[in-house]
Amino acid sequence: MIWLTIRQFRAQAVAGFAALAALAAVLAITGPGVANEYSQGIAACGTAEDCDRFQGMFRNDYQTVYVSLILLVMAIPALIGIFWGAPLITRELEAGTHRLVWNQSITRTRWLAVKLVIVGVAAVAVAELATLAVAWWSEPMDLAAAEDFPRLAPIPFAARGIVPMAYAAFAFALGVTAGVLARRTMPAMAITLAVFAAVQVAMPLLVRPHLMPAEESTVAITRDNIREFMLTGDSVQITVETGDGGWTLANHSVDRSGREVSGLPGSLATGACAPAPQEEGREPMGPAEGCFAEIARLGFKQHVSYHPADRYWAFQWVETGVFAVLTLGLSGFCFYWVRRRLS
Repeated sequence: MIWLTIRQFRAQAVAGFAALAALAAVLAITGPGVANEYSQGIAACGTAEDCDRFQGMFRNDYQTVYVSLILLVMAIPALIGIFWGAPLITRELEAGTHRLVWNQSITRTRWLAVKLVIVGVAAVAVAELATLAVAWWSEPMDLAAAEDFPRLAPIPFAARGIVPMAYAAFAFALGVTAGVLARRTMPAMAITLAVFAAVQVAMPLLVRPHLMPAEESTVAITRDNIREFMLTGDSVQITVETGDGGWTLANHSVDRSGREVSGLPGSLATGACAPAPQEEGREPMGPAEGCFAEIARLGFKQHVSYHPADRYWAFQWVETGVFAVLTLGLSGFCFYWVRRRLS
């Protein structure tokens, strides 16, 4: 049964591991040059301002490739579910070969277990190896983009660490489940893509923020923590730094009673908070010195809700556990359906 499963799976396996080898080769060739360029640039910059300028230029040079690699890692689990998971059982059902196997002393449980284990392990291996290769190449960009693109933010989080491995296992089990229910390859592939995409959207928006209690605080708006000051319509929109590059869930202004407001009065932008002239040691377009005193006098503060950066691995393990449970649940359902309902 193991030999038969490997023979049936060899075409997809060859295609998948060949694509992985090609990706690894490209990254191995270009990666050292990218890392060397970054290390030399950081070593050569003399001041913090020079380093910020260099990192900005470095991000602009490699941003397209960097984002493309992140999206590729995020797409791999979906591709595994569509092209490895969905056809795994439906191919046999459509050809009727499952009956031949069942009539040769191979139980349904063993038949399905061998397929799930062999192909599932290969799926997890491909996803994690691709993740490690991309993470190695992207390390300089991760450092350069850490402030604006922290690793706990939804998109980079899904393409680093161990969660892509869990996504791949879930997508594979989802594809198999869609296959045993739909009994046709194309509908099973479509169902797999739709459900997996919905889960990947729902997880960072609805589930992940609540896996742990968020840190919340209401802080004074000062020159030291101001991140963004922008006039929008007839109000001023403000955001402040959370301090450690964590994942910000909420960053809004509140009045002296603690109620959320849509923005600060627009008159601040032309009055106390009008852009100050160039002064040594700071940007020329920052709010004037009396701006923050006026904001404090009016009673406005900033409410922030965020997950600190040091929760990164805790979130990785918790989310991996969530998808592991979902994978086991889908696998258990497949065993039930194959043993009780499939003919």
